[in-house]
Amino acid sequence: QVHLVESGGGLVQAGESLRLSCAVSGIIFSIYTMGWYRQAPGKQRELVATITSTYTTNYADSVKGRFTISRDNAKNTVYLQMNSLKPEDTAVYYCNAVLYDRQYWGQGIQVTVSS
Repeated sequence: QVHLVESGGGLVQAGESLRLSCAVSGIIFSIYTMGWYRQAPGKQRELVATITSTYTTNYADSVKGRFTISRDNAKNTVYLQMNSLKPEDTAVYYCNAVLYDRQYWGQGIQVTVSS
């Protein structure tokens, strides 16, 4: 079975930082493209950042310069360092793993940024 388990969410004030982690099991982690997505209330799920197996990264314009995605293949874990958080970053954040037509999601974790 494949499991993606997010941790590190919570409530912070604007300007503060959080680091999300996603621990993965059941797949060959190192060959998957890993990503973070988010969904705010009443909105569609959107891409936040991705990192490929060769460590190429991609970010949504709204988080460029503030968020950093990274991966540790030895720990089967992907991270999202979120700095200078804004109230509009409030959402449920989901971890994602993709390899060709295979895709897996975590259960999601709440991040709330107060103004």
